[in-house]
Amino acid sequence: MFAAYTNALDLVRSLAPIVEALRSHNADLADQLVRAGTSVVLNVAEGSKRSGGDIRKFYSYAHGSASEIRACLDTADAWGWIVDAQRARALVDRELGLLWGLTKGKQGGRASRPVSG
Repeated sequence: MFAAYTNALDLVRSLAPIVEALRSHNADLADQLVRAGTSVVLNVAEGSKRSGGDIRKFYSYAHGSASEIRACLDTADAWGWIVDAQRARALVDRELGLLWGLTKGKQGGRASRPVSG
């Protein structure tokens, strides 16, 4: 199976308990985390069935949503809300790397690889 898709599903599974924990602190942030996780999975799936320039467009959307997941986790940390996000952070970092390869790596473009937080 497609590694970026499989990893995205694992990422969503790892986010489920985090979402529940965040709901007691900030329901909006929890909902945003759900939307971002769902967006990664759906855009990776759609991109895998596209051709031409559309492929990178959908992988780029997924990359943005994966970055948003990281930002949600960082925000929860900044507020001091106790959330065990170690596995989710490892999976989001892996997803960002996979998606970077799908959007930038193959074209050998000028963009530099994002730094893991």
